[in-house]
Amino acid sequence: MIAVKDRNENGCCVMAGNVYMWIENNTDKKECFRMDMVAVLIPCYNEAKTIEKVVKDYLKVLPENSKIYVYDNNSSDGTGEIAEKAGAIVRKEYQQGRGNVIRRMFREIDAKCYVMVDGDDTYPAEYAPEMIDRVLNKKKDMVVGDRLSSTYFTENKRPFHNFGNSLVRKSINLLFESDIKDIMTGYRAFSYQFVKSFPVLSKGFEIETEMSIHAVDKNMAIDNVVINYRDRPEGSVSKLSTYSDGFKVLNTIFRLFRTYKPMVFFGILAAVLAVLSGAFFTPVLIHYLYTGMVPEFPTLIVSGFAAIAAIQSFFAGLVLQTMLQKNHQDFEMVLVQNENHYKELLQADAHSEN
Repeated sequence: MIAVKDRNENGCCVMAGNVYMWIENNTDKKECFRMDMVAVLIPCYNEAKTIEKVVKDYLKVLPENSKIYVYDNNSSDGTGEIAEKAGAIVRKEYQQGRGNVIRRMFREIDAKCYVMVDGDDTYPAEYAPEMIDRVLNKKKDMVVGDRLSSTYFTENKRPFHNFGNSLVRKSINLLFESDIKDIMTGYRAFSYQFVKSFPVLSKGFEIETEMSIHAVDKNMAIDNVVINYRDRPEGSVSKLSTYSDGFKVLNTIFRLFRTYKPMVFFGILAAVLAVLSGAFFTPVLIHYLYTGMVPEFPTLIVSGFAAIAAIQSFFAGLVLQTMLQKNHQDFEMVLVQNENHYKELLQADAHSEN
């Protein structure tokens, strides 16, 4: 049952189950409470050449009660208008940057499954049903559209992008002991739990790296689906800068390794400092054993400071590792809260149909 809790001239606040929602006048309550089966999320910036085809291709393969959301990130070529005519729901994100757009999408949209795809027509829609099935029926939290195991290296005409993708994949899988086949892909499917528990911190293209490491660190269920990649059509221009965005991605890997593996990071630093301290101290000690004198006091002082820094680094890693463990425990409780809210949304959806 849907109950009206408050009302004014603009609309009313209603409750279905335990979920409250504001509904403007002349809006169908059932539409407001209906939770999308699948929400296709397309962040766009100047993709007028390809967005119509992308929207229509995905509309053909989506299950019933699914929607396509195009978030226009200050496009100047009419991308939003074209997407709306093609059948998408168009919203605006005025903060420039892919990460900013994805933050807005994840906050605003409730769905049982989310599919994130680029608006440049490089990711074929025919793989979406399999990715959706793995989220809805096989309980995966993130399904990665793997380009690197198929046609990416032959289709992509930018050799440094090929090198960068391989470097990032190998680095993350080595540092975080994972087996994600394509770290930088923009084609992914997510569960409700992943979307509502992922803290978006990156502002730009490094967001995919952050997603991958978050999923691995939080022990979420990850799967890979091999897809055929096709290069952008002629006249469509990539917004990814090979060097500046590549540097940001590598910096993100370093930052997240320090955050998510503090004992390893600071342990390595402590070991390096301890070796350095030993290297400075050894000749001083040998000279003292032979002569009973310490003429190289500056070297001894440097050795002492390096040893102190090594001890500090070790205990910093130990403290941060303990805090990380507490963070993991708190995160599990967040998942429980998200699951309860998800059930409330399903209950509200069931009420709206009656």
